[in-house]
Order: sequence, then C-alpha cells, then structure tokens
Amino acid sequence: MDPNPAHVRGRESKETSISPPPQPPQRTGSASSIHKSGHVINHGHRSSFAENLRGLPPSPRNQRHPSFTQSAIQELLNHPPAPRHHDPRFAGRDWRDIAIGELVSKDDVSWVEMDTTVQDATMALLKSTASNVVVVRENTASSAPVSTFDYNDLNAYILVVVGLAHPPEDLVELYDTLAKKAQSRMSIPLRDIQPICRKESLVVLQGDEDLAKAIEIFGSGVHRILVANQNAEVMGVLSQLKLIEFFWNEGVNFRAIDELYPRLLGDVGVGSQQIIAVNADSPLTEALNLMSQEGLSSVAVVDNGLNVVGNISTADVKHLTNATSLPLLQDTCLHFISVILTEKGVEKGKDSFPVFYVNPYSTLAHTVAKLVATHSHRMWIVESASPSPSTPGTPSLGPTVLVPTPSSSQTSLTGSHFPSVPPASTLPGSHLSGRLIGVVTLTDILNLFAKSTGLNPSDPSEQRARRRRSSSSSVRPSLESSRASIDIRR
Repeated sequence: MDPNPAHVRGRESKETSISPPPQPPQRTGSASSIHKSGHVINHGHRSSFAENLRGLPPSPRNQRHPSFTQSAIQELLNHPPAPRHHDPRFAGRDWRDIAIGELVSKDDVSWVEMDTTVQDATMALLKSTASNVVVVRENTASSAPVSTFDYNDLNAYILVVVGLAHPPEDLVELYDTLAKKAQSRMSIPLRDIQPICRKESLVVLQGDEDLAKAIEIFGSGVHRILVANQNAEVMGVLSQLKLIEFFWNEGVNFRAIDELYPRLLGDVGVGSQQIIAVNADSPLTEALNLMSQEGLSSVAVVDNGLNVVGNISTADVKHLTNATSLPLLQDTCLHFISVILTEKGVEKGKDSFPVFYVNPYSTLAHTVAKLVATHSHRMWIVESASPSPSTPGTPSLGPTVLVPTPSSSQTSLTGSHFPSVPPASTLPGSHLSGRLIGVVTLTDILNLFAKSTGLNPSDPSEQRARRRRSSSSSVRPSLESSRASIDIRR
C-alpha cells in the first residue's frame, strides 16, 4: 500500500497482501537457479576461469530477503486477511466532510430504564451484538440517555454477586447488600448498581457533527459516543472500533490517514510499554478483577515464559451468565480460554483461535486489519526476530508490567463439570506468538490519526484514570511497584 494499503501489506516480511497488489511487489524472493534463465552454458567454447568469473551474476546472499516464518505461514492459513469493502457513498469525499450520523443506525440502539433489573438488562445486552451496549434512560417516557450498561458493568456486577470483588472502603456496605440480595434471588435494578460501575464520560454529539470531532474525542480515550438528532433523540452509537473499521474500509479515499498504513508500528510511535497481563495458571477471577479495577476491556494471558497464549476480554463474561458456569470463576484463565474456543467452534462449526498479537515489524495496516477482523480493542506486541541480517534486533519498547496474580492460595470450586485443560503450550497457535513486550490500542491509533491530521486530542490517561478503581484497591500498589521489571508471583 504505497499508497495503496493492500500493496504495502504485500511488502511486509511476515505478512501477505489482503487483496491482489496493483503493481509488482518491490521485494523479491531469494535468488535461486530457477531465476537464472539468462545464464546459458555454451559447450562449444571452453572459457577460462577468469572469463567465467566476469560473467557470473552477483551472489544471491547479497540480495537475499527473509523467508516466511512458520508462524507467519500458519497464521495466514488459519486467518486469511479479509478484503476491504468500499462504500460508494464516501468515494472521493474528504473524511472531514462526513457527518457522524452517516456511520450509525437507529437499529443498533437498545434501551432500558433505570428501574430495569440487571437480569433483564443483561438479556438486552446479549442481544445487542452490533454495539455491545444498551442505553439507559430514566423511564419509558424519557428519550434522554442518563447512562449505559455494557460488559464492563456486567463484569463488575458478577464479581460483586459472587463475593470476589475488592471494594473500596466507602462501598463495602453496598457490595455486601448487593451480594445478599442476589443470593436471595431478589430483583436488583440498574439504579442500585450505578456506584459500582465506574464510568467514562457520557458523550453525546449531534448527528451533523463531522468526523473530525469524533476522532478527536476517541483519540482522547473515550470509547463510545452517543449520536443524537436535533430533538436530542439517540439515533445511534458510534464506537472506536466502528470508526476504525470505517477508516480501514475507506482508507483509499482519505490520503492523510491512508499514508500512515505502510509504516511500521515503531516508526509511527504507537503502542505502550506499560502492560498488564495475567499468568495462564491464575484463577479467572484474577483476570476479571484486574479488568474491573484497572478499567480495561481485555488482558493478555501469558505462560511462564511470558509468551502470549490468549486473551480474555470483558465481553467474555457472557459465558458466565448462568449458574452452571460459576465453577469457571475459580478455574484457571487457560481453562476459560479453552472453553471460549470450544464454544466458538460449536457456533461456527469449525475450530477457532483468534490471533491477538502483532510484532514490532508489523505495519500499521496489518495491525488495524487484525483489530477489525477480531473486533478487539487492543493488540499485544510480541518479540520477533529481525526481518533481515542488516536490521538491528527487536526495538526496545520499555519494561513489561505484569500485575502479580498469586494463584497458589486459590483452589477451584468443587463439582465443576468442565473438562480438564492441557498445558498452555499445547493450545493451538500458542507456540506461534512470542514474548509479550507491548500493547497497541484503538485509542493509540485514533490518537495518531487525530494528531497526524492537525487535531488536538487530550491526554488519554485522563480517561483511563476515570475508569480505574480507587487507588486503595489491592492491585494498584502492585502495578506501581513493578513498573521497571517483570513480576509474576504465584
């Protein structure tokens, strides 16, 4: 993609193009005898040794390029890149002239009220697959949004109900009350759980606002925007992922952004060195608590060698919404990943192993393509071998931060009917990843888009701080004390 994104992906040493390149690739394979068609042997004249030397082509070693690794080949076989589908409505238009209302649909808006029970709100959330959120209003007579209910909130609620949350001191009594009500099978309205749902700012924009406003807000760390009409009625939900998908599909129409895609992650300066992950042998509750307290939508799951073996997101709590799945809470993260993969395989009729990682030599195009394909909020950056002998080793992305997740003191709940799970190294694809060294998020990419087009997004850390739990939680001191080193305790 030079400037075409599909072409650039063909140039990457470990990737292939998503669509056929419009022109011959600039990189060639290793030279071999099959390419030497112009080198003909003449048996009628025995040339001297010196003459032979003058006629020989340069050594193939001088122009050799890296071959595809086993991991790259396997990944491409299992997850071939999807073609990009351009919408003719946006052909030839500058992205700054496109209104955010053009990207949303009223059909994607699901409403509940403050007095709706958590159980009914959860059912509505499970059905809201397009936006993964339901909009909360005060009552049925109102059309003004007052809050939202998403998988982050459901995760926080589940942890409270089963008594495994770590409440700040001022909410201990509320947590106990909610847990007792749930155990007594009493109905709990959304109104009662608002204090346990640490929200980011509720942002509402008019549908005629241009995309520049949206990209600036998303680049500042906000994950979701409610889009309203002139009567203040919500007409759609615009998420970071939906905007990334839009720019990815329409990239060829927006040069300023499309020109970023061929560049390597390290070159464009996206990605964070502060990583939060859990060990595959840690109980699932550690991962769920970590996401709730740190305001994260997902965490990496690593083995003892810090290799990425999977990913757990708050959306995965949909697998914990019935009583029979509760034993999973005290089983290992690795076990939970195997259950998720099994259920996805049953749904799709084939094995599923989403790839949630890239390497420092991945292009921005390849990273965005994976984010879009997996509908993820972040990609984990793993170590990779240097793409050529003349290139230095893996760029230093800073320290890896792993929150301590002591699992030796945890025991699984008895009576679990879930089958045992094999070691992390035997999970399909786990040996193809690499050692965790960084993370790149949708916020990072949208922040880059905003700055590269002359916008001024605010510091995303402000929104991250808003989503975090109180600093009195048990996780924060562990995170702060381990910033300069890798720390896994059991």
